[in-house]
Amino acid sequence: MKTKILLIFLSMTTISEAQEWLDTSLYPFDSHFFQSKNGKIHYIDEGEGEVILFVHGTPTWSFMYREQIKVLSKNYRCIALDHLGFGLSEKVSDFKGRPQDHAAVLSEFIQGLGLNQFHLVVHDFGGPIGLSYALAHPEAIKSIVLFNTWLSATKEREDAQKIDRVLKSSWGRFLYLHSNFSPYFLVKNAFHDKSKLSKRAHLHYRKVFPNKASRLALLNLGLSLIGSSDWYAEQGAQLKKLAKVPSLIIWGTEDPYIGMDQLDFWKTALAQAQIHELQSGHFVPEEAAAESVKLMKHFYRP
Repeated sequence: MKTKILLIFLSMTTISEAQEWLDTSLYPFDSHFFQSKNGKIHYIDEGEGEVILFVHGTPTWSFMYREQIKVLSKNYRCIALDHLGFGLSEKVSDFKGRPQDHAAVLSEFIQGLGLNQFHLVVHDFGGPIGLSYALAHPEAIKSIVLFNTWLSATKEREDAQKIDRVLKSSWGRFLYLHSNFSPYFLVKNAFHDKSKLSKRAHLHYRKVFPNKASRLALLNLGLSLIGSSDWYAEQGAQLKKLAKVPSLIIWGTEDPYIGMDQLDFWKTALAQAQIHELQSGHFVPEEAAAESVKLMKHFYRP
């Protein structure tokens, strides 16, 4: 009983702190919490029906999928978690924070909520994280919607090597941990049409990382772009397991971080997929919200 009261208190504290900057007109969802072995996971759970599970990357959180959830929750049960260290989830200092670590927590979360079958939506690092569960449990996946992401070796890619060198440098680490560089600069830089990122929305990507300690999650995942290269390759080699899963790829063609060569990879790996290219940057669910919602509604239509 004491444990339950403590968890309720912690949840109330987290929500109370967030209310100073959280705009409920943009993010009008009730908060839920799941206690994983590594820390407390925040998630939203909206609507009823077949489950759609949304998995984000960096430096985003469930907020990025808000427009999709507002619409799709009218006919589906939409669940979107914040990875440990991201969004309104607990900031854990001793969590390694590699994609395979987040994948293990995601598996625990899915099992804990009793999600036996669901539609999967992934973006950025959420691709490797979410698809690893799909590969281990292909029978649980009703469909896949995939935004700009990857699932192949990265260590030979020049763009990834460049990012890795920056993050491993003293000034790169300083930028990430002391200036909140990823949410401040990298998010806006990734928009093809920067007017699509409002100041109010941008605030929600910055405020969830208020100090140096909270930004370790960003750095750890960033270092995994190459650091987990072999793991990506191992997962990608198994994609044939998903060859019969209905799939939709919504790809931003103006992405400065993930090139069109990765779309070519997915065209081969998920040959059954419907593919739609949008004139958008990296954060397609945010920049091309209306277009992606329309495509997803049509894709999920019975």
